[in-house]
Amino acid sequence: MAGGVERALRRRIKSVQSTKKITRAMELIAASRILRAQQRVAAARPYVDQLTAVIRNLSKAGAGLNQPLLVPRHEVRTVAFVVVTADRGLCGGYNANVERTAERAIARERAKGRSYQLFVTGKKGQTFFRYRGYEIEASFTGFSEQPSYEDGRVVARAVLERFDAGDIDEVQLIYTQFLSVGSQRVIERRFAPMDSAAITEAGGADDTATVAGYEFEPTPEAILAQLLPRYVEGRMFAVLLDAAASEHAARQRAMKSATDNANELIKNLERIANRARQDSITTEIMEIVGGAEGLAQASAREAS
Repeated sequence: MAGGVERALRRRIKSVQSTKKITRAMELIAASRILRAQQRVAAARPYVDQLTAVIRNLSKAGAGLNQPLLVPRHEVRTVAFVVVTADRGLCGGYNANVERTAERAIARERAKGRSYQLFVTGKKGQTFFRYRGYEIEASFTGFSEQPSYEDGRVVARAVLERFDAGDIDEVQLIYTQFLSVGSQRVIERRFAPMDSAAITEAGGADDTATVAGYEFEPTPEAILAQLLPRYVEGRMFAVLLDAAASEHAARQRAMKSATDNANELIKNLERIANRARQDSITTEIMEIVGGAEGLAQASAREAS
């Protein structure tokens, strides 16, 4: 009986060791991808910064900030939520935190008597909201770990088309912001209409150039109308990159925790297996000693 228990424990130890190899490999892969994701976030930032500087110069040149993307609607009847989740799991509470934040935001808008439209990126979010019975206006999958600029463009255009058509009055982004390898937080931020003051007044310390010597062809208003959609696409791309870095960091932490738990479980199982083996050896010794004692007594009876 003890031998059977020991064999079962040894099989389980081998199974946990196999799982540990997988989680350890996934931890190392995620750790290696975090650095690349951070580099992509840093590389994309100058593009958005330069677009912001150009828009600021256009406003100084007299471009009116009365573009549809910059003017809040008088009455907000429908709010769109762009929820950024992952295509895969095994990343701790990364997806659940975003999904819970989105649920609370939708409930808040419903309580105000507003309707909602849901745009979801990532298979996990798509599955979650469909299972919960939410209506999904559009979903985008297959790029959560390594988004491209074209992915950001597709998502942004899908939202802006409905915003320009008047189907939605406000767009909210819900995603995970990457702060550091050990720290990420879920952010809910207005995406459209954009804050014109934040664009035109958020100049850096070196933003002292004037535009008096520039002539614009076509007019500053026409250029601004062309640049604002590009600016929105760049912002969406930056959000997807931020979320990708957060996903890798969350997966690295989750897999490290799983690997540590596997090590602890293996130690406990080995301790139990050694105890079972010791019990088996003790039982066998007692059986041998008992058999030897019985033979000695039988020999003594025969001799007498």
